[in-house]
Amino acid sequence: MLEKEKRPIGVFDSGLGGLTVVKELSKILPHEDIVYLGDTARVPYGTRSTVTIKSFSEENTRFLLQKRVKAVVIACNTSSAVAAGYLKNKFKSIPIFEVIEPASFEAAKKGKRIGVIGTYATIKSSAYSKSIKKYSKNAKVFGVPCPLFVPFIEEGEVKGAGLNIIAEKYLYKLKSRKVDTLILGCTHYPIIKDVIGGIMGKKVALINPGKSVTGEVYKTLKDMHLLNDQKRVGQIEFFVTDLTEKFTNGAEMFLGKVIRKQLKKIEL
Repeated sequence: MLEKEKRPIGVFDSGLGGLTVVKELSKILPHEDIVYLGDTARVPYGTRSTVTIKSFSEENTRFLLQKRVKAVVIACNTSSAVAAGYLKNKFKSIPIFEVIEPASFEAAKKGKRIGVIGTYATIKSSAYSKSIKKYSKNAKVFGVPCPLFVPFIEEGEVKGAGLNIIAEKYLYKLKSRKVDTLILGCTHYPIIKDVIGGIMGKKVALINPGKSVTGEVYKTLKDMHLLNDQKRVGQIEFFVTDLTEKFTNGAEMFLGKVIRKQLKKIEL
């Protein structure tokens, strides 16, 4: 049986977007093995009910625990907003990380007029607003749902006139509010950060929750003496609930490497 520090880190998301978190983890923790689960059969989560999101998130977590992970990262902002407390309460034997708290802390340090873009469920939950207010009571927070970003990205449409028209429409509200900081409140969104940044302008700081949570994962594992001290570069296992050419192409485009032989379809 593997010593606990040798076990992999588990990461789950509703689909492709969680690979942005995997990418950040691999940069900061290059010797850690990672097990990634993309629930591609049920993406997107953002339009689902609270009960359903909690149920899906629990099933994802149980799958990762079967893989003997030493920690779970909820890469999905919707699951983080709706189900993080539920999961932490249910699975107390393992550290569970969500993306909202660390991103909120970073945003509160950088700005006073903070925009948040995300799915309907994330924005409706006000999770970011509540979290930011803990760190900066005087901060003004403006949330805008951007439901069409995820299907565009999942289809591999990460630039072009269509995406630009949608992005201009969504982000106009935040530009008119003169936000100085913008949280990319869905792990898909860093994939189109150039489009978003181009519309918002250089003066607006973009916060990538994947980067924010990676710092927290590193600190916690170090404090718990759970960092993997192996010399080789960590390996990544990829699991999906629906294996499509669309997901494969999107994942390879974003990661910049061929992974199709590593992708495994599973049922939860």
